Amino acid sequence: MNAAVLAVLAAAGAVVPAPARDLVVDPQGSIRSVATALTLAAPGDRIIVRPGVYREPRLVIDKRIELIGEGDAVLDGGGTHEVLTVRADSVIIRGLTIRNVGTSYTEDRAGIRLDQVNGCVVENNRLEDTFFGIYVAKSTNCRITGNRLEGTGTSEVRSGNGIHLWYSSAIHVERNEIHGHRDGIYLEFSEGAEILRNLSSRNIRYGLHFMFSNGCRYVNNSFIANGAGVAVMYSRDVTIKGNRFEQSTGAAAYGLLLKDLGGSVIEANRFADNTVGIFAEGTTRSMFRRNVFSGNGWAVRLMGDATDNRFERNRFERNTFDVATNSFTHSTVFAGNQWDRYEGYDLNRDGRGDVPFHPVRLFAFFVEQYEPSLILLRSPFVQLLELAERAFPVLTPPALADASPVVGTSR
Repeated sequence: MNAAVLAVLAAAGAVVPAPARDLVVDPQGSIRSVATALTLAAPGDRIIVRPGVYREPRLVIDKRIELIGEGDAVLDGGGTHEVLTVRADSVIIRGLTIRNVGTSYTEDRAGIRLDQVNGCVVENNRLEDTFFGIYVAKSTNCRITGNRLEGTGTSEVRSGNGIHLWYSSAIHVERNEIHGHRDGIYLEFSEGAEILRNLSSRNIRYGLHFMFSNGCRYVNNSFIANGAGVAVMYSRDVTIKGNRFEQSTGAAAYGLLLKDLGGSVIEANRFADNTVGIFAEGTTRSMFRRNVFSGNGWAVRLMGDATDNRFERNRFERNTFDVATNSFTHSTVFAGNQWDRYEGYDLNRDGRGDVPFHPVRLFAFFVEQYEPSLILLRSPFVQLLELAERAFPVLTPPALADASPVVGTSR
């Protein structure tokens, strides 16, 4: 609101709001702590924090302000308490380094907490050793963008999550880098979230973990070298598109674990160098298309209770097992996928094989029933059995055959 408008309002007897101010926090200035600046600030003011290390008590923002860090402005929690708690709408936090929250076994301390707010922005901050990084609780329409979160957890019980959403809606999480936390990004009872272009790597458990969160979109993220990969549970109408799921290895590791997921789309993702690319249990009415499965132990492990799904136009290459299952009967359909192990022919040259491809190797079916038999994987006896099964496929699940496999490089 410019000066001329304010003058007109004042002349008319209207209540005129005070103009917004910049309050500067400087170790050598008149305001030397953020706590003091918050006490002095009015709604609409901007607090600028100059370079320096500020060891503050727990800071509570309960009015609409901007808190902006310049240069290397550090808020240090001293390892004993949460650093910033936001309880007002439309607050902006930008450009700060927040560190040293400290582990707690009795409370979920965070570097930044958004508590029952709307329309807040947390962007371009750096969070170091913060137990929980950014914790969003019962909030709506907030943006978490461009932050870098570096956790130092050594075990699941001694670390919190990087970006944690709980009972929130329409939260936008984009271009963040999260490392060294329990779960990189965690959602529970949070609907309509958009998780875009984040890098979540080297986290102790999951790169992304969400439960009971419907209508969310996960697009163009990279989940790399996390302990157990990514887990998507008890949700519906989820879009998982254009992501990288890579280098999740171990006895209980997956690129993507799907449990009780319904009516969702998993499209154009890359699953590479994982123990298991996708593990699907209780997943129904979902579409898997245009994904690449490369160099995994198991590309897809499809449990018998995963029903009425469809796999089409996917590419399978250099996987030890393309598809494995624990059931002989299935309602899931494979159609028009590309398999590097397909040895059929295409006489009419339409780009589709003239004989079906059975992606479930006989030995893979045995391994699902008795996992220690995996030690025989390279034995001549197993190779002989699978040669016989390819000639006369009677033991592997017939319902999982791809009746029109892609031939060559077309998809």
